Amino acid sequence: MGRTFALVAHDRMKPALADWAEENVEALAFHTLYCTGTTGSVLKERCPTLNITRLASGPLGGDQQIGALIVEERIDGVIFFIDPLSPMPHDVDIKALLRLTVVYDVPLALGRKTADLFVAAGLLG
Repeated sequence: MGRTFALVAHDRMKPALADWAEENVEALAFHTLYCTGTTGSVLKERCPTLNITRLASGPLGGDQQIGALIVEERIDGVIFFIDPLSPMPHDVDIKALLRLTVVYDVPLALGRKTADLFVAAGLLG
């Protein structure tokens, strides 16, 4: 298998991430994917051939589980379609996850255009 990526999306952004994943299913097929609970369900429904491991939902600790995988150096990149206009009750967990991507120098895409750069740069190829 290829690399290991975490794919996460806030509720209103899940359809956009699913669209992006469907468009890039061939590139993603070579990799192991970790997703927070609901995001993983949405992606698995849209892209059933992908190798997705579902963790807990974000508010129930999924963001922290991804953070732990980053600390263990088991994540090669994070694609997190955030919704900057909606308040998140677990905002502290999200900030901690984003901080860990910086601390451990893990590539981070926060939307479609930066996720497309992952593909263009060969991170997913």
